[in-house]
Amino acid sequence: MQAPEFWWHDTPDWRALALKPLAAIYGAIAAQNIARKGQQASVPVICIGNFVVGGAGKTPTALALCAMLRAMGRNPAFLSRGYGGTLSGNMPLRVDPETHSAADVGDEPLLLARTAPTIICRNRVAGAQAAIDAGADVIVMDDGLQNPSLKKDLSFAIVDAATGIGNGLCLPAGPLRAPMTAQWRAIDAMLIVGEGKPGDTMAHRAYAAGRQTLRAKLLPEPETAAKLLGKNVLAFAGIGRPEKFFATVESCGANIVARRAFADHYAYAAPDYSALRAEAEKAGADLIVTTQKDSVRISADALPDMLALPVTLVFDDPAAIARLVAAKITRA
Repeated sequence: MQAPEFWWHDTPDWRALALKPLAAIYGAIAAQNIARKGQQASVPVICIGNFVVGGAGKTPTALALCAMLRAMGRNPAFLSRGYGGTLSGNMPLRVDPETHSAADVGDEPLLLARTAPTIICRNRVAGAQAAIDAGADVIVMDDGLQNPSLKKDLSFAIVDAATGIGNGLCLPAGPLRAPMTAQWRAIDAMLIVGEGKPGDTMAHRAYAAGRQTLRAKLLPEPETAAKLLGKNVLAFAGIGRPEKFFATVESCGANIVARRAFADHYAYAAPDYSALRAEAEKAGADLIVTTQKDSVRISADALPDMLALPVTLVFDDPAAIARLVAAKITRA
């Protein structure tokens, strides 16, 4: 499902206010959960999470940090819950991109596994041990900021600068996974991705909370972006904020003649492919383009003319990130 539009208003409207009593109950339980002490792994754990539901750039951040850790001479592995995968359970599973599908393990773990060993497990402690057994000397958690079972040595909250934390209320009245008072205590630094007034507001709040603010941007892969220049395209995406992807496509010089937004982690099927092809033909599209994350949920022969547009997260100040990471993952 897509997040309700009213979640992203600057201030709560009548719908949010009507749900506020439920949000207070949810928030109280979430705050108690975050405060629990977790079990420490034998290697450092870096958590890449966010304050709200939906996409903010966690997976590209995890990939960027993996590259940084390797440059430091470390052997990182990813740990994920495996959201949406039928094989995700309390027993650890190492993702094999050659044999597993997104339906098996989830789209994000499949992308991560192309770069480094990736373990999916709902039991984060068991998953961490499996990552260590696979040779990891540092674990990068994709999500899990609000999960207290595993102690983190370094926690980042990723914030989309265009949306921030929306109306600032907890589920179901707003997008917050827990009250901000509890979440500020759970993180070491906030990484703002992109530009926007909501991101600037969050930077001020992070300063008041005594938390470091870092910045980054998502850039389209140049070779693929060049193929979009001057083309009429049908763009579609099943991610947290499809409009963010559409803006990226337009930044590559493409003309979007049709666009389709699907639910986050949407499971595509044959009727969807037929509808997309028909819509592209009707709109006079030269290409059908989607996100790299969506592409792993689509069989290669379903949309042979589809182009996946990868994005890379680039830190504004890589040295500052490297110093923070090095300081936090060095244990006595």
